[in-house]
Amino acid sequence: METFWITATAVLWGGGAGLLIPRASYRLSVPPGEPWRSACPAGHPLTGIGNGWLGRASCCEGDRYGPNTPILTAVTATACALLAAAVGARPELVIWLLLVPAGVLLAAVDSKVHRLPDIVTVPFTAVALVLLGGAALLPRAGGSWTTALLGSLTLGACYLLLFLINPKGIGFGDVKLAPALGAALGWYGWNTLLLGTFTGYLFGAVYGAGLILTRRAAGTSAIPLGPFLMAGTFTGILFGSHII
Repeated sequence: METFWITATAVLWGGGAGLLIPRASYRLSVPPGEPWRSACPAGHPLTGIGNGWLGRASCCEGDRYGPNTPILTAVTATACALLAAAVGARPELVIWLLLVPAGVLLAAVDSKVHRLPDIVTVPFTAVALVLLGGAALLPRAGGSWTTALLGSLTLGACYLLLFLINPKGIGFGDVKLAPALGAALGWYGWNTLLLGTFTGYLFGAVYGAGLILTRRAAGTSAIPLGPFLMAGTFTGILFGSHII
């Protein structure tokens, strides 16, 4: 019964948070060097909570904008539900539920403009490490803050090295995202870190191969790696939470 209520609460949280992602995604989905959007497609200024960042993705005329709201809401709610069912009443579940909307937002932006905005990725890492540090002090914590910190540093260093070796193979936004993913995966240990990282690249490779086979892209075409890295991290957390 406890698991049922935890999962139900997670679904409600994910659904509510998912409704707010399209507007933020719309504002952030601009080419590098351009300012964040401050008006809807019709030219009306975006106002509301958080200087217009929080709110439904619809203008005063009722027209929708940004990515598909039902899809993002369903993805966010489903991810939260799966995490709740896997992690249960451990303190780190609250952290995963807080990070899921940010991860979905980053995936939506990267899919649209091949960009992972610093305004999200940099706080993502700091929030993950600080909150996991607090969770480690609570009873029933399912992981280790030490390995989370080391995982963050290790994955960040590895991605930076890959970027320096082959800048065309990985974006610098992925490098800045890596410490957050390393912290989340490292919380459950090195095996989880390896599994989540490998799975992310596997997802990306399968997607890229599918594009080539269907002739929608060439072998040299760039694909957004962020969504697949986060999907791999999500998969790693699900498996890691069962192993602990």
